[in-house]
Amino acid sequence: MRRFGMRRAVVAVVVTVCAAVSLGAGGVGAASAEEGGERYPVGDLGTSIKNFFFSPDAPAGANDWSCTPSEEHPEPVVIVHGTTSNFGSAGAMIAPTLANEGYCVYGFNYGAVPYSAGRLFGLGDIEESARTMSAFVDRVLESTGADRVDVIGGSQGGMMPNYYIKRLGGAAQVRTMIGLGPTNHGTTMNGLVELGRTLHVLGLVNDFYRLIGAPAYIQQEAGSEFQEELFADGDTVPGVRYLTIATAHDTTVTPVTNSFLRGPDSTNILLQDLCPDDPVSHSGMSFDGPIMQLILNELGPREPDFRPECVNYGPNV
Repeated sequence: MRRFGMRRAVVAVVVTVCAAVSLGAGGVGAASAEEGGERYPVGDLGTSIKNFFFSPDAPAGANDWSCTPSEEHPEPVVIVHGTTSNFGSAGAMIAPTLANEGYCVYGFNYGAVPYSAGRLFGLGDIEESARTMSAFVDRVLESTGADRVDVIGGSQGGMMPNYYIKRLGGAAQVRTMIGLGPTNHGTTMNGLVELGRTLHVLGLVNDFYRLIGAPAYIQQEAGSEFQEELFADGDTVPGVRYLTIATAHDTTVTPVTNSFLRGPDSTNILLQDLCPDDPVSHSGMSFDGPIMQLILNELGPREPDFRPECVNYGPNV
C-alpha cells in the first residue's frame, strides 16, 4: 500500500545520509586481459549515491557508443534500474566491473514523471517504460552490430523487461535476462497489500499513486491487473535464458519467492543458499560480491555447478 512508495523514499533518504559518512568509492576493477582495456573504478554504495545526484545517466564504463563487442563477449549488456532510481546509481558497481572484463555495457533511464528532476525514475507506466527499453535496445544493437543483448535488472528493472520480452518482440533480441530481487510477481509488502484489499482501502492508496503520477507502484502490487495480465500465459519465453537471484533479507519484495520465474531455461537462486552469512537486502543487491560473481558466470562460462566465493557482501539496505 502507501508504505510501498513511502518506504522507497525513506530508503533514499537513509542512503543519502550514509553517503555523507561514506569513505568513498571502492577499488579499481581488473582490466580485461584480452583487450588490455581501460581500468574503470568499480563503485560502491557511496559511488551510487554520488552518481544518483551528479551522474544519473553515466556510471563509469558505460554507454561507449564506439564499443565493439569482442568474440569472447559478443552480446552487449544492458543494465536496467529500479523504481525511484536511475542508471548512474544502479550501474555504479556492475557497469565498470563488466567493462573491465571486456563487455560493451549500456543503460538508460525510464519512467520519468513531472517531478523526476532528471534523477528519480521508474515511476511511470510500466508498459510505456518497456517501450522506452525497446527503442534503447534497438539503438544498442544498431550501434554494436550485435544480434542480441544480455539484460541485468534490479527490482522493477528485473521485472519490466519481461513486458518487453513477452509483449514487444524482445524475445528475439534478448539472450539472457538476469533479475536481482525483481518484482516479477509483485509484492505483498509483508501482507499490507492484501490487508488493504480486505479492508477496502487499497483503492484509496492507489488513487494517491495515480494522483502523484506514479502508476508503477500500483502495477507492482501482488495480484495487480498488470501482474495478472503479464504472466497469464506463463512466466518465461522460449529462446531466452533466465537467472533470478533473491535475498532472504529482502523486505521490499515479499514473499521473496515472488521474484522467481518458472519455466524452461529458468534458474532461481536464493543467495543465502550459497552464502548463508550474506546480509544484503533489496537495495544493496547491485553492490554484492557473490551476486557479481554469479552475474559474470551467467554471462560467461555459465558453469552449472558454480558457487561464488562468499566475500565482499553488499549492504543490508
